[in-house]
Amino acid sequence: DFSVADDAMRVQVIKKGTAYMNVWMYVIREFEDAIDDCDNSCIACNDDPVHAWDEGVAFWTGSLEKEDGFSSGKQIYALAEKRCKNFKTCGPNGDSTSLGSPQDTTAKVNFDLFYEFAVGEMLLSYGRCDEVPPVVRRVVSLMTVPLIQGTLRYNYKKRVVPFTSLDDDEMADIQAEGATFAAAILPMVHACDADDAETIYQAAKIDSAYPKGANRPDYSTWNQVKT
Repeated sequence: DFSVADDAMRVQVIKKGTAYMNVWMYVIREFEDAIDDCDNSCIACNDDPVHAWDEGVAFWTGSLEKEDGFSSGKQIYALAEKRCKNFKTCGPNGDSTSLGSPQDTTAKVNFDLFYEFAVGEMLLSYGRCDEVPPVVRRVVSLMTVPLIQGTLRYNYKKRVVPFTSLDDDEMADIQAEGATFAAAILPMVHACDADDAETIYQAAKIDSAYPKGANRPDYSTWNQVKT
């Protein structure tokens, strides 16, 4: 319900919604398009599906990452890089933080995704079309990781971080970003368990009475969302 959202909230919702809801879905659309165009057992016939697959990878990554993949991007690749630093899931094994070489600071989910991206491209190139849908399912599963991390991060900030460390603008950003991340992940949560989705929705939605009327720290709600 955006009737209670002020301009600062709307700015964050539009920025995050564009990247993490619209573009996120369009990445999947490109991969599905590649499957639709794939011609079985025809090595010389699959330039179009490979091109569609590459577009999906490009939308995930964003042009601002440059060749090194270690720049200030704005798309979902960059989101995964930010969240891995918060959750200590950087590096090939997902056990390092933001210190060290670019190899150490790249999100594990991006390492895993680019492996799957390469597998999908190879299968399409060789016309092995029936083997691509399982790759897309693995890709979509991995793509949800930064959305889950974002939902958790901003709900924690909204529920647990002391008021004294947050001004009104920061709280508006937290509400808006948390609600947008939740909106992106809730359909998949709902497909697993409608009650769980409702719990997250009630905790993450934009609330005009928040933060002034809220009890903090609210570990009970935070633990429900995390669970």
